[in-house]
Amino acid sequence: MRTESTRAPTDGDPWTTRVHHHVCPWWLGYALVSPLRRLVENPERTLGPHVQPGMRALEVGCGMGFFTLPLARLVGERGRVISLDVQPRMLAALERRARRAVLEERIETRMCGAESLGLAGDDGTIDLAVLIHVLHEMPDAATALGEVRAALAPAGRVLLIEPPGHVSRADFERQIQAAGVGLAVERRLDRRLAVVLRLAA
Repeated sequence: MRTESTRAPTDGDPWTTRVHHHVCPWWLGYALVSPLRRLVENPERTLGPHVQPGMRALEVGCGMGFFTLPLARLVGERGRVISLDVQPRMLAALERRARRAVLEERIETRMCGAESLGLAGDDGTIDLAVLIHVLHEMPDAATALGEVRAALAPAGRVLLIEPPGHVSRADFERQIQAAGVGLAVERRLDRRLAVVLRLAA
């Protein structure tokens, strides 16, 4: 498993002080990877229709890997998952869980910061970008989606899902509007706040 870091937020970082209360605290990550969560949200069922073996996938806001490990299994031995998070303890826990699952060779963890997701070297290479329950935590959704768009391969897709308990329908529609420069809705999924986006024509 290879770990990379862009500039990570620090205690004096203005982004950290402005929006840290919106970011899931690292200690809650243990609850979010609990097997009990699978009773209400099954990662294989959520991801399966969108993943093919051999894909290069990007996961923004991976936390401790509730979706990461299933995604790594789905992309197979020839696939790769790039997992981004702003919290080093989340990434460290993900790396431990990936080693125990013998999936570390398929997963690359990266710490990202506020100004950039650190995807400059990935332009045009991502087959599937996964943003699940994370876009509402970002200080600038349009900027983040712009970076994701630039990283997409020509046939790449974005799976965007937000939690109804934290995001209103109106806010979700504003997020989709923020994706409007360069991304278009391919289809809405059979759940309240979920869409697949593609590169706009």
